Order: sequence, then structure tokens, then C-alpha cells
Amino acid sequence: MIWTILILFLIGLDQATKYLIWSDKVRFENIQIIKDFFYITYVENKGASFGMLKDAPWSRWLFLVLTVVTVIFMIYYLMKHKHTLLRLSLSLIIAGAVGNFIDRLMRGFVVDFLIFYPFGYDFPVFNVADICINIGVVLLFIYLIFIYKEPEKEKKDSNSDKTEENRNDESPLQEMS
Repeated sequence: MIWTILILFLIGLDQATKYLIWSDKVRFENIQIIKDFFYITYVENKGASFGMLKDAPWSRWLFLVLTVVTVIFMIYYLMKHKHTLLRLSLSLIIAGAVGNFIDRLMRGFVVDFLIFYPFGYDFPVFNVADICINIGVVLLFIYLIFIYKEPEKEKKDSNSDKTEENRNDESPLQEMS
């Protein structure tokens, strides 16, 4: 239940910020928050991350279908597994994916508006959904690298196979003695 609330809250936050920016595009054309570092700038992103595939006419439908399939898969894992870090990471990724899905479905593009210039580098424009996805992916990597362990069932099966091989190897020797 808490994961559903988190997902819905983050989708709501994402959609509220996007609506605020989208509804007054002219006002949010280029607002300086921190000079030479952080700006709010309205951008229509018709592609994926970093604007990939933005010119492909079929990309919108590809992203919509992939999002539905991926979100269904992640919801399955969210319900199946009980580890808190895994559930948090999947909740963040689901919320971000659904937030961008809504934009693509309703507007035909994703509203991006946060832009940073760290160390003078022009970082791609992004939004709250993108933040959720990126944090979720980092947490998922942490979970997979440092916490996840193979299920015991598979280990037992592989150990029993080795034990049988050892028994089979011993049998001919015992018969020869």
C-alpha cells in the first residue's frame, strides 16, 4: 500500500510541475535560478533520454508500448519481492515511467524543464519523472550488486546435482575395490 501511495504521489508531483511549466510556456522560457548553473527552461522532448529517436515518426508509439510492458513487469516484481530497497527502486522507476508515459500519450511529447550547467557542461534538460527514474536505477544497481542473492532453491538443486555426480564417480571405484 505504501508503495502505491509513493508511486501516485510522485506521478502527481511530476504532472503538477509539468503542467505548471507547460501552461505558461512563455514565462518559463529561460528563468535563471543560480547564475551559470541552474535554469528552468521549457522544452518539448519527442524522443527518449537525451532526445534519442526524436525524429523517428514511430518513436512515440514504440515508447508507449515499451513503457506499458516494462511497467507491468516492474509491478509484478514489486508485488513478488519484499525487499525494501528493491521496492523503493522499482516504485521510483514506475512513477517516472508512468509520468513520462502520460505526457507522451496526452501531448505527444515529454515536458522537460530543469537544466544544469555543472562545470560549464550543458547537461540535458530533464524533469521530475527523469529524476525518479535515475535515482531508481541507481538504487536498483546498488540492490543487485550488494544485496541480491540467488534463491536458495537453485543452490540446493545445483549442490544435489554435484553430490549425485560424486556418488556416480565413487560407485565404479567402490565396485573395483
